[in-house]
Amino acid sequence: MLQKLLDGICTVLSALAVLCLALMVVMVFGNVVLRYGFNSSILVSEELSRWLFVWMTFLGAVVAVRKRLHLGTEMLVARLPALGRKICLVLTHLIMIYLCWLMLDGAWQQTLINLGSTSAVMQVSMAWFFSAGVLFAVLCIVILLESLWRLFTGRMTEAELAGLSASEEASDGVVPNTGSPR
Repeated sequence: MLQKLLDGICTVLSALAVLCLALMVVMVFGNVVLRYGFNSSILVSEELSRWLFVWMTFLGAVVAVRKRLHLGTEMLVARLPALGRKICLVLTHLIMIYLCWLMLDGAWQQTLINLGSTSAVMQVSMAWFFSAGVLFAVLCIVILLESLWRLFTGRMTEAELAGLSASEEASDGVVPNTGSPR
């Protein structure tokens, strides 16, 4: 149930990231045309594009964590026995949860500090800018805890344990070490 909810959230976040990118392209391109063609510009374009870039980055990072697309050492981990892969997964997840906690703490503090501050052009609370980090950290902590829960309850597949997605297994021909001879 939680897995489906997280997958649905990531689908929405992916769509929002694409929307952010599309809006950024339209605004920046439109501003370039207006500056060089008509000697004018849309003032809000630069600031909003910067905000959209930050939000797009954090939304994409949540999706990357969910799909396990972040950097890893699959070459090493795939060759470890099952116990070694489990230990590596637990250690890396605990480190990532700690780092996400630090991110959450810092982003939350910045959000609170900037509640009364407004952006220069849009006149929108700067808390919205820093809340991207809060959303990222909270969702990543939930994703990582869910992954650990699946590991401890035996619901994690061998490919997930090795850190490989199905497409990587098919394209690279890497076979996770299952302890059986080849």
